[in-house]
Amino acid sequence: MRSARSKPLEGVRVLEFCEFAAGPFAGSLLADLGADVVKVERPDRGDGLRKWPPFSRDGEGEPYSEGFASINRNKRSVIANLKDEQDVARLRRLCSACHVLIENFRPGVLSRHGLSYETLAAENEQLVYCSVTGYGQSGPYASRGAFDVTVQAASGVMSVTGEPDGQPVKCGVPFGDFCAGLYASYSILASVMQARETGKGVYIDCSMVGSLMGVSALQTSEFFGTGRAPLKLGSAHPRNAPYQAFRGRDRYFVLAAGTDRFWAEVCDAVGEPNLVNDPRFSSVELRAKNQKELVEVLEPLFESRVAEHWLGEMIRRGVPCSPINSYAEALSNPQIEYMDLVVDLELPNGERTKTIAFPVSISGFQFEVFRTPPRLGEHTDEVLSEWVKGSS
Repeated sequence: MRSARSKPLEGVRVLEFCEFAAGPFAGSLLADLGADVVKVERPDRGDGLRKWPPFSRDGEGEPYSEGFASINRNKRSVIANLKDEQDVARLRRLCSACHVLIENFRPGVLSRHGLSYETLAAENEQLVYCSVTGYGQSGPYASRGAFDVTVQAASGVMSVTGEPDGQPVKCGVPFGDFCAGLYASYSILASVMQARETGKGVYIDCSMVGSLMGVSALQTSEFFGTGRAPLKLGSAHPRNAPYQAFRGRDRYFVLAAGTDRFWAEVCDAVGEPNLVNDPRFSSVELRAKNQKELVEVLEPLFESRVAEHWLGEMIRRGVPCSPINSYAEALSNPQIEYMDLVVDLELPNGERTKTIAFPVSISGFQFEVFRTPPRLGEHTDEVLSEWVKGSS
């Protein structure tokens, strides 16, 4: 029987051969739920994200990357040189003792060092081996390098992001990296469950481009259904209106009046109840079809009062709406504070900062930072002695 303080993935051992964002994010999701995630890093520099600002420095102490810390808390770090036979032999022993391996090298790199799925599965039949790459392990693009922005471009996401007549823009959050991390961790957990039942592990080929196609279900279905590629609409929606950002007298706010009832409340709030009967706007479908005319009607009305007035009015009427928060505003939002999403994080140099907690509430589980993000190679001897009997 697990205690109330136990973690869902307690006892699961994960070896992470990953840098930067997509693979490490997958590892961090598993670590936050209690898996023992051990990060394998190069002895000379470690994960490249360690070199990215901002850095926190405690007096004269070593600088430590806040970006690295955010997706590598609750992990341990070991160092290994893949060109050193002894180091690779040690890694093979760790691979034999783990349940999951995550890697985001280009296709073939680990295989050349004797760390392919086939080789390791022969020694560890239940191993779940997950490769995270830009375009997958095979196919015409498999050998191409990929970063978040290139995959956002390749997947079609950038074609529907931004204002209709504006220059191409990417999503402000590294959408390709983190969607791949989510798909990878989800697939890993399903495969670990299967391996426990069957005694056989699996190989997972998780691509960033495939992950972005997966979360683009509404956009691809629009193309499949109409034969037309979806277009950029700024903050607007192709099937709902008013459902976008509007400017009050002082700042923008978002309104999502996506039903006839909400639309009637908006009309009443702006002092134009007869708009409900306007033949251009009498249904959700017509309002979406005639969005340009709808905006032309609403914009001058909203610009007559400050955004706070309209937000208060819509909230009172139950119409979904929100200010467009900066991260400073979002992090101090009363709902975020109530959810306890911002928690303390101590860095290896002694500096204290903040981080976002695991954002899903699970009964019987309380998220905690039980390991500070690691110094490079901090746990090399410790992990070997714990995971592999007879190691020194």
